[in-house]
Amino acid sequence: MNAPVGVILAGGQATRMGGGDKGLRVVAGKPLLGHVIDRLTPQVGAIVLNANGDAARFAEYGLPVTPDSLPDWPGPLAGVLAGLDWAAAQGAEAVVSVAADTPFFPCDLVARLQAAATPSGLALAATREGAKLWRHPTFGLWPVRLRDDLRAALQGGLRKVVLWTDTHGAGIAEFDTVPFDPFFNINTPEDIALAEALAATA
Repeated sequence: MNAPVGVILAGGQATRMGGGDKGLRVVAGKPLLGHVIDRLTPQVGAIVLNANGDAARFAEYGLPVTPDSLPDWPGPLAGVLAGLDWAAAQGAEAVVSVAADTPFFPCDLVARLQAAATPSGLALAATREGAKLWRHPTFGLWPVRLRDDLRAALQGGLRKVVLWTDTHGAGIAEFDTVPFDPFFNINTPEDIALAEALAATA
């Protein structure tokens, strides 16, 4: 299998942060997007940024930018689909999605997702809180060959990621939450302060 394409999902509207691009908020002296790129680059063969609006605001990163191909902000699955379509044009077999507002995701994310994939080629990251397993659907391994199936589901009104991945029997890669949840994501200004503290240990 060739190396998957990394897709950074940055298409959200960041309403709890007052709008704008969460990925451009600075933590530990660097935009969140910079932290994410640094973590993802060693794990994938190429990176594409899924973002809507003027792509020029990301020009300094030198990454291709692909917008959602479906209208009306249909959620993270639309970003995954945009990444799958871009990857298909490059001849890639799969993509791994990560969120632009989650700067401390595991450095072995891709390898663990690949190991957990079922015959469908799908896998999602997860953590556990007591007996409860929490899936993190913006962190997943997605085979390019399922992109038309995903497109049809989105066009049919599907928005919840796990409803589609459950249909295909996606595998689960479970990650530890000690010393902290690696999928901690930044949604509020208060989260910025917490991320500053975590950056010293991540």
